[in-house]
Amino acid sequence: MSHRFIRRARADTVVQKLTTKAILERKLISEGDRILIAVSGGKDSTVLAWTLSSLRRVLKMNYELEGLHISSDFCSCCKKSMLIERLGEWGIPFRDLSVPVIGRLKPGRKMNCYWCSTQRRTELLKYAMEHNFNKIALGHHLDDIIETFFMNLTAQGKLSAMPMFLGYRKYPVSLIRPLGYLEERQIIACAEEKNILKAACTCPYGVNSGRRDMRKRIACFTGDSGAVKRRILAALSSGAEDLLTEHKGKLQE
Repeated sequence: MSHRFIRRARADTVVQKLTTKAILERKLISEGDRILIAVSGGKDSTVLAWTLSSLRRVLKMNYELEGLHISSDFCSCCKKSMLIERLGEWGIPFRDLSVPVIGRLKPGRKMNCYWCSTQRRTELLKYAMEHNFNKIALGHHLDDIIETFFMNLTAQGKLSAMPMFLGYRKYPVSLIRPLGYLEERQIIACAEEKNILKAACTCPYGVNSGRRDMRKRIACFTGDSGAVKRRILAALSSGAEDLLTEHKGKLQE
């Protein structure tokens, strides 16, 4: 009896292929782009940085990369020296910007994920425009996009998603999410392969997010199937309005 052996693709190869597919299908990167990568120090943004650096030859495009880390006044867990070292190995300059996220809270207000992300996004956009970057790359993945859609649907009654391309009509900058076709587990596998997880940090506030509950619900009704998740993603851009590509006039998302 003959036995068939199925050789699995390396995790980094899977990440490169699906990121290339997303970039080409969604037209996320063009020749001559200056791309600012939001590097939090976590696995997603660090894998994103490695991927965009490694894909220059594959895409046959010239584009510049720089990593911007926003240091807050509540989280010092990021292993910054390891992050700087990794980005240096991949030929990506590193910049660090301190932002008093909690310090900007109005009296009586409590710290939450939305406030933090709003402050970080504002600073990213300001930095990008001041330093002539035309695109900002964020490390959100397929699971993030689907979770956001269902959270907006159930909590706000809105049919809105986390776009893979968000362009501003009044400003010369766009947001891109090149990892949008990848499941989180595929990114984790790549991070393990590249020894990135040891350099990753986690947010002390994020662990209590409602996003975790939504992730469990989605895993339940999809059977945690990657194929089902991708069909949901396809549905988000199959109607009259493409929820994965948006254009807005103001510096808000």
